[in-house]
Order: sequence, then C-alpha cells, then structure tokens
Amino acid sequence: MTDAHKAVLQRYLSRTRDEVLWKLEGLSEYDVRRPLTPTGTNLLGVVKHLAGVEAGYFGDCMGRPVPDMPGWFAEMMDDTLEDNADMWASAEESRDSIIELYRRVAAHCDAVIDELGLEATGAVPWWGDAGTSVSVQWFLVHMIAETNRHAGHLDIVRELIDGAAGMRPDSSNLPDGDAAYWETYRNRLQDSADSFR
Repeated sequence: MTDAHKAVLQRYLSRTRDEVLWKLEGLSEYDVRRPLTPTGTNLLGVVKHLAGVEAGYFGDCMGRPVPDMPGWFAEMMDDTLEDNADMWASAEESRDSIIELYRRVAAHCDAVIDELGLEATGAVPWWGDAGTSVSVQWFLVHMIAETNRHAGHLDIVRELIDGAAGMRPDSSNLPDGDAAYWETYRNRLQDSADSFR
C-alpha cells in the first residue's frame, strides 16, 4: 500500500468526522443531549464515544496516547467504565468541551497516521489473540466503518429532532423535495407497509 492509498483512507475518515460534527450545528444543549431511541442514542454522546474509540485505537493501541484525556477515558481503556458512560454527556461536560476533545483527538490521530506507514502495527488487548498485531491500515478501515455507522445514527437522531436530513451541508444526497413531497412519499411507504398488517 502506498501513501496515496493512505491519503484516500484519511480523506474518508476526515470527511466523515466533519459530517459527525455537522449534525450538532444549530441545536440547543437540550437537543444535542436528549435520548431519542429506547437505548438512549443522543447526538453529543455519539461524538464523545467516537472521540474515545479513536483515541483508543490510534493513541493507546499504537503506543502514542492522546495527552490530557478525561478521566472516563482511562476507565474505558482499563474496562472499569460504567456501561455506556461514554455514550452520553453529563451536565458537567459541555458541548464545546466534547467537540474540542473530538477535534483534538482527530488531530492527534492524524499526526500518528501521518507518521506511520500503513503496515505499522499496534495491539488491541480487548480483541484477544486477533489484536496482537493490528496494522494502521486495519485501524483506518475500522475507524471509517465505526464513524460512518455512528454518522448514520446521528442522521436519524437529527431528523427526529428537527427534520434536518442529509449527508453534508453541500450535498444532502436526497431528492429535492418540499414538505408536501416528503409527506406524500412517507404516506406511500406507510400504505405499502399497511398492506402487510
């Protein structure tokens, strides 16, 4: 694999990170924190989670820890963190602090990726034997998949909050349609589903 391959992978990760943060724009503190699924999925918590996961893989697992990580991260890494504590923001954690953490982690991880070749390896203790020698390429692909998966969660949660949908500010990747179009479309889908009741 070449530097050109690494650049493509980094571009996809970087673009998806931007999409993740875009989903928080223009919303109140309440809206970025409120759980909108039965399992508690919320916008700010997903960003916090992604910061921790990326810091774990490209930081600790590569022997290049991100400096000044919050206390919950150390608990996450040694598996003593309360279940799902990385998936929501406490009242003491501001939106700005979590966004700043995500950006700081991304910058640190980008520097690690820039410094190392795709074949460089680290260790992922929680993967057991499969995690003894994991390449930067593997981490990149894994984080692209992880970040995109959660970006999809953010898409749905944001749409539930205020109807905003789409891939990026400059490209929604959705048909141009006003509220009437989307209501007609949704009703058509509902009618189809209802035929199976």
